[in-house]
Amino acid sequence: MKTSIAIIGAGLGGLMLARVLHVHGIASTIFESEASANARTQGGMLDIHENNGQFALKSAGLFDRFLEIICPGAQATRVLDKHGRVLYEQSDDGTGGRPEVPRGALRRILLESLPASTVRWGHKVVAVSPLGGGRHVVTFANGSTVTTDLLVGADGAWSKVRPLLSDAKPAYVGTVFVETYLFDCDTHHKASAETVGEGAMFALAPGKGIVAHREPGGVLHTYVQLNQSKDWIDSIDQSDPAAVAATVAKAFDGWAPELTALITDGETPPVFRPIHALPEEHKWPRTRGVTLLGDAAHLMIPSGEGANLAMFDGAELAKAIAADPGDMEAALLAYETTLFPRSACEAAAAKEGLDVCLGGDSPRSLVDFFVSHQP
Repeated sequence: MKTSIAIIGAGLGGLMLARVLHVHGIASTIFESEASANARTQGGMLDIHENNGQFALKSAGLFDRFLEIICPGAQATRVLDKHGRVLYEQSDDGTGGRPEVPRGALRRILLESLPASTVRWGHKVVAVSPLGGGRHVVTFANGSTVTTDLLVGADGAWSKVRPLLSDAKPAYVGTVFVETYLFDCDTHHKASAETVGEGAMFALAPGKGIVAHREPGGVLHTYVQLNQSKDWIDSIDQSDPAAVAATVAKAFDGWAPELTALITDGETPPVFRPIHALPEEHKWPRTRGVTLLGDAAHLMIPSGEGANLAMFDGAELAKAIAADPGDMEAALLAYETTLFPRSACEAAAAKEGLDVCLGGDSPRSLVDFFVSHQP
């Protein structure tokens, strides 16, 4: 098979690239390893920012659809100490610039905006090889191959396309998130539900935190945050969910029970998510016929910017191609020239944000941050 533009990965960035290309009358094909759009759940809530994520959605002609899936009240924010005392609270009056939407709903909007044949499901990349002249051949686990004039790696943290451009590999940053869920919270977990509130809740101390967000349908989605070594993570037998929860909860001895219940009462097995990042100033030499976007290009510490940057990357790359479809290399150069400094700036800010949350002055440092950034 041959295609002019092959996008690896049907995440938000890859879908945005395909959509904005489609708006400009340019065809592309996305190859995704998952078997279907519903092969797995798509994570929790995303706050979509005016300057990048919303801008990309406007470029895609999907801003009105985006407005339809906003969860009212979900921008509410509160910061607590370990005793459950509220140190800072900001309600959501609908005027904030970072409305919250479910990731799955946003992905669905992008998928529905594309021709049905755009995404090829069940195509897991096993090898990528240059053919010369900017062309590449991609080999999939199902035995098929595709030859392409432009190859875009939108395939996340462990990108199979990145090695064509860079030797950089994601490194563990020393912090692990542990993900848990509570369901029907207003009936069965009232104390925790009241503590979390209507939006996001940050209960923090130096080196550790319990961060939770209310999601539609009475769901509390929690990310426990711990500064721990990789050896500590590897030492935990994750085959016994109750024992894992108890081990994680030990780090929060003395904390308010309505906070620790977000861990110990979890209704799904705790999932460990060690945080990895690429070098802050990750870049590569202009290499004919291939580029990256999203986490494949600039994996960074979670900061609320990842999905926004991926969509913005996709829209900007598509617009660069559409500006001069006959000179793909000029388009890629223009895209990467702005991508690199933008990514480096956001990666540095993300690192600073983690220190604000888990550094020695936490939680006061996060309160000061929110106060200083109020409208």
